[in-house]
This record gives sequence, C-alpha cells and structure tokens, in this order.
Amino acid sequence: MVEEVISCLGFDPQAPVKDPKGQPAPLAQTLLSDYTLNRANRKIMGGLSERIPQGEQRNRLMEIVDNSEVLSQYPHTRDYVDILKEFDEAQFESPEAFLSHLSPVVPRLYSIASSHQAHPGEAHLCISVVRYETHGRAKTGLASGFFADHAELFTKNIPIYIQESRDFRLPKDPATDIIMCGPGTGIAPFRAFLEQRILDGASGRNWLIFGEQHRDTDFLYGDEFLKYQKQGKLHRLDLAFSRDQANKIYVQNRMQENAKELWAWLQNGAYFYVCGDAKRMAKDVHQTLINTAQQEGSLSPEAAAEYVNVTLMRTQRRYLRDVY
Repeated sequence: MVEEVISCLGFDPQAPVKDPKGQPAPLAQTLLSDYTLNRANRKIMGGLSERIPQGEQRNRLMEIVDNSEVLSQYPHTRDYVDILKEFDEAQFESPEAFLSHLSPVVPRLYSIASSHQAHPGEAHLCISVVRYETHGRAKTGLASGFFADHAELFTKNIPIYIQESRDFRLPKDPATDIIMCGPGTGIAPFRAFLEQRILDGASGRNWLIFGEQHRDTDFLYGDEFLKYQKQGKLHRLDLAFSRDQANKIYVQNRMQENAKELWAWLQNGAYFYVCGDAKRMAKDVHQTLINTAQQEGSLSPEAAAEYVNVTLMRTQRRYLRDVY
C-alpha cells in the first residue's frame, strides 16, 4: 500500500520528511511505520479540493465535500489508494503537504486473554483478523493484519504498553458468582478470569455465555471451556452459534431463554460482565437485562431500567462492561 500511495503521488520513496514526532525519516519508512493508510480521513478531501483543477473531477469532489452526510460516509470504506486514484488530477506540491493530511497510527487496545499466574512471563491476546473488500480491492485491518501477515515470531520488535483496567475486575470475594457474556473476541478477559478463579480456588460459581458464527471454526478456546465444564469449574456454559441453523441465535437469545436463572443469580449477588462490540451486541445485552428485571422481578419498565442502570451499574458496581 505504501508503494501504491507513493506511486499515485509521484514522489521519491527516499524523499526526506519528518515523522509525527518531528524526527527525520525517508517518506516510505514513515508511511510504513507512523501513519494510517488503510482508512482515509475527512481531512484529505479538503486537501484534494485545494489542489485539483476545474473540471469533471473537481465537480465530483465538491459534491462530496459540500455535503456533510456524504462526506462523513465517503472515506469510511476507502483507503488513500482508492481516493488518490479516483481524484488523480490532484497534485500535492511536496511529501510534507500530503503527510499533513494523514492521521498518525494510534494504539490498539486488546484485552489480555490470560492470567499472569497461569502463564508467567506471558500475555495472551485473542485477535480476529479483519479482511474485507471494497471498491474492487482487498483490504486488511492495520493491527490485526500486521499480526497475521507481518509480525515475526520470537522477535521483540512490537511496541506495547499495559493499560490498567480499574473497574473490569473479578469480585474481591472469591465466593461471589460471576456471569460472563463475551461473544467473539470478547471472550478474551473471561478466559483470563476463569484461569485466575481456578488458581485461586474461588468457590463462587462461573457462568459463561459465548457466541460466534460457526461452532466448528469459531469456538474460541472451546476445548479449554469444555474441559472446565467437565471438571465442574465452569458451572454453566451457554453457546450461541448464529449461523449454524436457519434462524440466527445470539447471546441475548440465550439470556432470554435462561432469564429465570439469570435473575436468580443476580439476586444472589452475582456480578455480570459483558465484553465485545459496543454498537450492537452490548446494547442488545443491556436491553435483555432490563427485560429480565421486568419479567422475572415483576418490575415496571421504569423500575427495571433503574435497577440495571443505577443499582447494578453505579451503586453496587456488579454490572461491568469492557466494550469497544
């Protein structure tokens, strides 16, 4: 992608520029290491509009730039190669002029999928590789694609740091029950929770609700969870594989099916955790909790919402979320 971008721009890959920290670097190297190229931002559209001559391309560009709704959607499915090829009449006067319209690479935060006590000196991550196609070109997620296709094994050359989670933690009392809802890679912290609870000899019960598309290919850490279940260390395991049958089944459907027991666990002091997609899954799980309080607790809609949003989340802090 770096080669394609530089080819579209017509610059020398070794042209001297400054990276985001102001340090000198060759153009190709700083594009490779420091800037996001796989997702375009809105700023580039303004940069193009200042550098494109009158004509059909400019008219098309201005139709995008002048419509805020279209402008917010247009870069979402495009990378810089897509845009530079579509508006190839635009000419940037220097590499720095182009770099000024890019966004620096930002850190990716991954939940750690292992207990440090269970795996001393290691931190396990659960990463789903993002691959898709838009505008006739194959695309790959920046961080996940790096791990899948470019990271070298047994080489310590990936910059990392630990960001402590202040709230998303196990209960202090090991006798407390926990309910963990983690579809997809949202399973990561719950693998770590289970490993830690087993090491601690926690007497509280563990309930895991996990969902993905297909059991055969997507049951992440499945062998471990089935082993824990067989050993009596995972007291409930509810699975929702959405594409294994004609009707789609999600984690919130499993919650609905087991609403009576879910309510009983909550009334017994259980902590409820959810990890994963914030836009859809977490909202659906949240609404299912409210519905459960209304249905099983005989609460009014307002009282059920108050119980989940205030009592569980803020007052008792027994409903904890790690969503993204």
